Amino acid sequence: MRKLIILFPALALAFLGACNKSADHYFLGYVEGEYIYLAAPISGYLKSLKISRGTHVDAKTIAFAIDDDLEVQSLDEVKARASSAKERLQNLSESRRPQEIATAEAQLQSAEAALRLSVAQLKSQEALAAKGYVSELGLDAARTARARDTALVEAARQQLDMYRNALGRGAELGGAKADALAAQAQVAQKRWQIDNKKVLIPTPGEITETYFQVGEWVPAGQPVASLLPDSKRRIRFFVPETLLSSLSNGQTVEASCDGCAASIVAKISFIAATAEYTPPVIYSQGSREKLVFRVEATPVSTEVTHLRPGLPVEVRLK
Repeated sequence: MRKLIILFPALALAFLGACNKSADHYFLGYVEGEYIYLAAPISGYLKSLKISRGTHVDAKTIAFAIDDDLEVQSLDEVKARASSAKERLQNLSESRRPQEIATAEAQLQSAEAALRLSVAQLKSQEALAAKGYVSELGLDAARTARARDTALVEAARQQLDMYRNALGRGAELGGAKADALAAQAQVAQKRWQIDNKKVLIPTPGEITETYFQVGEWVPAGQPVASLLPDSKRRIRFFVPETLLSSLSNGQTVEASCDGCAASIVAKISFIAATAEYTPPVIYSQGSREKLVFRVEATPVSTEVTHLRPGLPVEVRLK
């Protein structure tokens, strides 16, 4: 978005009058500024405004800040979630600690000892039952005890195998990895939101306007201030159709203004493809003399802060 100065049609006659100085090729023009509009990508209340219009500011200084209390609180929450997901992933990725494995081995040994005892008791009960000394109910109890101890041994063995080999938990490990990545992405997103609620000056220049006051709601992308960079000034002038073919991008021109201590050297950076201030439709021999083309030149030196947008200048082709 650029701030333009609209010239009245009468000024075109002045341009054409300037062309009478054919020996030196002087043209009237004016200074134009290429503005930067400072905005935050996230909406919120304007928390602070460190700049004021008419002041010169340096690059990388804070221009303004949008309230970020909600984002800071959300960041603490997602950081805690990310830490928990990371610990869970690490726990699943590593083998169990030696103490846990030793405990599982002891549980397996205890279960195997209980199974041997229940097997021996079942054999004894079966022998007594064959002689009629034990009832059928006592024999069933011994069989149940053996089945129970057999199941306990199998469960203890599977738990020990799982502790010794973390690769057996592939599905659970994959889910933990996905949770950890999602939590890290949320942390990065919250940090980006916090960082972008503080807008920095991108390049040295002058604050030309501010559009909000502290405490007002600022929509996302809405400019809070406009900046005219020190190096973003152009000289705009108009050239008649008869001299257009003698111009080219990169060509050097000199501009002067009332009160300027020295001439401003600039290089042509743009030549309009269409004419301005022209009669409609048909160009006769006389009307062609009224054709003018917009030309823009960029000053070679960046020390041109004294050139104010709208300042009239006189341009001479070199």
